[in-house]
Amino acid sequence: MDWFSDLIWGEGIAHTVLLLAIVIAAGLALGKMKVYGISLGITFVLFVGLLLAHFGLRMNHEVLHFMKEFGLILFVYSIGLQVGPGFFSSFKKGGVTLNMLAMGIVFLGVVTAIVLHYVTNIQMSTMVGILSGAVTNTPGLGAAQQTYADMHNHLQDPTIAMGYAVAYPLGVLGIISSIILMKYIFRISFQKETEDLNAASNNKAGQIALISLEINNPAIYNKSIHEIKHLIARKFVISRVLHDENIEIASSKTVLHESDKVYVATTPEDREAIKAFLGKEITMTQEQWDRLDTHMVSRRIMITKSNINGKSIRHLNLRTNFGVNITRVNRSGVDLIADPGLHLQVGDLVTVVGDENAIKSVEHALGNQMKRLNEPNLIPIFIGIALGVLLGSIPVMFPGIPQPVKLGLAGGPLVVAILISIFGPKYHLVTYTTLSANLMLREIGITIFLACVGLGAGEGFVDTIVNGGGFAWIGYGFIITMVPLLIIGILARSVYKLNYFSMMGLMSGSMTDPPALAYSNATAGNDTPAVSYATVYPLTMFLRVLTAQLLVLFF
Repeated sequence: MDWFSDLIWGEGIAHTVLLLAIVIAAGLALGKMKVYGISLGITFVLFVGLLLAHFGLRMNHEVLHFMKEFGLILFVYSIGLQVGPGFFSSFKKGGVTLNMLAMGIVFLGVVTAIVLHYVTNIQMSTMVGILSGAVTNTPGLGAAQQTYADMHNHLQDPTIAMGYAVAYPLGVLGIISSIILMKYIFRISFQKETEDLNAASNNKAGQIALISLEINNPAIYNKSIHEIKHLIARKFVISRVLHDENIEIASSKTVLHESDKVYVATTPEDREAIKAFLGKEITMTQEQWDRLDTHMVSRRIMITKSNINGKSIRHLNLRTNFGVNITRVNRSGVDLIADPGLHLQVGDLVTVVGDENAIKSVEHALGNQMKRLNEPNLIPIFIGIALGVLLGSIPVMFPGIPQPVKLGLAGGPLVVAILISIFGPKYHLVTYTTLSANLMLREIGITIFLACVGLGAGEGFVDTIVNGGGFAWIGYGFIITMVPLLIIGILARSVYKLNYFSMMGLMSGSMTDPPALAYSNATAGNDTPAVSYATVYPLTMFLRVLTAQLLVLFF
């Protein structure tokens, strides 16, 4: 039975794989249990890891460190790919507010740690470990350990890591508990929050307003659409024009006359301006337009050919080649105006208007084959991860700080994933992944990460709690977790009227906490928490690392 003993208690590859599989499977199974309708879900993977490590089931330290960091990289990179297309637009629509609130959470946590340091007389290095665990920030822990070692001739303070290990589990629970508490404090209704979110989305840029107008502005009589576009700096596309009884697909050379009827796609905020400039609104629906010419149809086509990736609508020249118009583009669930300069991406869903035979030719040119999207595009993923690790490893020096600050192995890949999902198509880099593939990559990453954190922190965990003052450390960590979140959470909801789903992402992202994000996404049932998380995560990660170093340096 030596082989069985080596398999269970050894440090080989088989032992490592078996241990990870048991921790993850047991944690996910326990995570399905609900108490009073509440489940911690994937977070139970962490607790199972702590339990097994306490009873002596451990991994090789180097292997554990690698698996933990690699799992975290997979998780944050897939999150970046998912929320990237809407990242910059979300920043414009409220990202400044979200980041200011996240900064408030970070600095309130630091102030709370400093106050506890003076009240309890616990040395600051230990308190920084508790702080890092309370806010579930592993890079901050590493930065504090490195800074302490550099200040003390490479000597290590084991209480930094122990404080982190003791505070981390309740830190995860504290973040999720604060999110749940906000729900009851403000009596949140998920149905109302969803309705408010949808109502707000309908009034934001990226939504499409379809209107029928009758031309009655003498200033544009007998002018081409190309000339008219230069007279008003607004976003709009004229897809069809009705001259008397004749209907035609509009092009930039189409000339508009008095009393012509046009079908226009524009943004909600430009709608009134377009009506005032072109003419009065008339009651003609898309179905009525379609009935005017039985040869003309409107169809949605998915771009699946990689050679189209990154090309602009103008470059495709569909009007000249096929006699059709692209009127709308749907990208990741968001409708965009089909501006000639808009660069298309694989996975985009375009609305094309024209003759049915011509549209069939356009389908062949653009692809419209879902089967092609099921093929994984692994090269961009690993290029992005490589660039992310490179970015996260770049040291940045600040005056007065002896050690350089880095974005880390979590922040770097996240930033690159966001950038590559936005700008990659312009350089013909196919970054599209199906939702199921992205979800699989994300879940594998976070479960490996949590399993490794639990297995790494379990050794000595109970002894520290029982004999090393760990019970008090747990309490201090819980205070550091809850106080900033509750203060800023109440401020965000009562003063800034932040949507609850956005607040979930804000609270998770300000603590750089993947388990809380996983809980928020599952609870919300939409991607709003993930967008808020990604909006505040890069700045928050930087501040967490920086403040951990500053506390060790100056206290």
